[in-house]
Amino acid sequence: MKQKQSLVAITAVLAILTAVGPISTDMYLPAFGAMSDALGYGAGGTQMTLAAWFFGLSIGQVTWGAYADHYGRRGPLLLGTSIYTLASVGCALAGDMVLFSIFRLLAAFGAAASLVIPRAVIRDVVGTDGDAARMLGRMVLVMSIVPMMAPTLGGLIVQHWDWRGIFWMASLYGVFCLWLVQRALPDTLTPALHVRFAFGRALTGYVVVMTERVFVLHALEGGFATFSLFAFLGGAPMVFLSGYHLSPTLFGSVFVLNAVGYALGTNVNGRMVPRYGASRVLSGAVTALVIVTLLMVVAAWFGLGGVWAQVCGITLCMMVLGFLLPGAALGSVLPNKGAAASASALYGTVVFFIGAVSTVVVGRIDTPGPLPMTVLMLVGALAALTCDRVRRRR
Repeated sequence: MKQKQSLVAITAVLAILTAVGPISTDMYLPAFGAMSDALGYGAGGTQMTLAAWFFGLSIGQVTWGAYADHYGRRGPLLLGTSIYTLASVGCALAGDMVLFSIFRLLAAFGAAASLVIPRAVIRDVVGTDGDAARMLGRMVLVMSIVPMMAPTLGGLIVQHWDWRGIFWMASLYGVFCLWLVQRALPDTLTPALHVRFAFGRALTGYVVVMTERVFVLHALEGGFATFSLFAFLGGAPMVFLSGYHLSPTLFGSVFVLNAVGYALGTNVNGRMVPRYGASRVLSGAVTALVIVTLLMVVAAWFGLGGVWAQVCGITLCMMVLGFLLPGAALGSVLPNKGAAASASALYGTVVFFIGAVSTVVVGRIDTPGPLPMTVLMLVGALAALTCDRVRRRR
């Protein structure tokens, strides 16, 4: 009974920590227009700050993964969250787009600890894919509440206060996470596995993980699915704010539906994996992603359904990603019991690097129509499907 209560408490803490990523991404999307006016560089400049955020997450996860396998989970989490908090303050005070982008890169580097280490903690406390999927499902169900509120809150801050308030809120969230880790999260890596950090040993661990075909194919599948997701995140402000002329608050409400869809998909995924198997569920999810993104392209090409077609389409995509992304992540981490954090870090690096490329591409397309965004989403889905077919043959 006590062990079950402990797992519930750890799940809640991990959910709040992992929510740093969605909060820091989603909450400032409604502020793109206000930031362009205040900092210059136009819409493309604000989208480049999003790319800087994703590149920072990519770099940071490799670093924190290595440290977490050598020094435990708790210490790196505290250090990374401190960096995130201070850099968020820098974002709130930045006077130009270049300085803002630098602080966003630093904030992402720190926040990466809260993305990579919780997956390793799950690997520490549960051993089977069914148990891990159920725990991850509960975790996402808990953490989905905060990301649902983040875009709407960001829109309200932009309309009634100032865009800089978004980053003051982010820094306060960082302080709360620091307190939570200090008080409620034990170090789940046993002391016997705490060894002195050595660059050569860490690099060797990464090389070993990267040579595993199971890891590589799962990571690429998750990366190309994230390519679709980040194409939406990068293109959504232009499409919905400039193209469909939604208010920042209404634009934020679109993400409420997205979060509901993702939470629903992840929760159902946790129930289906023990019954049908992780590999089969993952293959079904990537096939569904291709179908939904293809329908979004058709709707955009022929002008069918307007804004509602795109909103419904992305909500369905998020529901499918609730199956696909956890499945790809767990499939890459579970085979690596002795180097769970390193595998989790490499997975996050691959995923966010591939996703950041789509953000850069969509940022170069200065058109308010949904077609370029949806085409990029379909490209990512087709690439993920290709990786899945190769993975199944292996």
